[in-house]
Amino acid sequence: MTTPSRRDRLRPVELLGISGIIAVFTGLVVLFSTRELQLSVIFLGIAFIVVVVVLAMLQLASSSEQDDNDMLGGHKTPGESDGDDFH
Repeated sequence: MTTPSRRDRLRPVELLGISGIIAVFTGLVVLFSTRELQLSVIFLGIAFIVVVVVLAMLQLASSSEQDDNDMLGGHKTPGESDGDDFH
C-alpha cells in the first residue's frame, strides 16, 4: 500500500478553507445587512455546513479515468485497448 501524496493529504484542508471563507463572507453579509450578531452566526454555520457537503459531493462525483482504472485493478491507460472492443 502506498502512502498518499502531499496533495491528497491536504485536499480536505483546502475544502475546509474554501468553506470557511464562503461562510465568513455569508456571515458578514448577514451581519452588515441585519446588524444582528446571533443571526449572522447562525447563517455562518449553515453556510459552512452546506458548502462542505456540496464540495464533498462534487469531489466524489468527479473521478478521473486513472482512479477508476486503479480501483478496478486494471493497469491500462485511458484510450489503450486490447483489441476486444466491438462497435
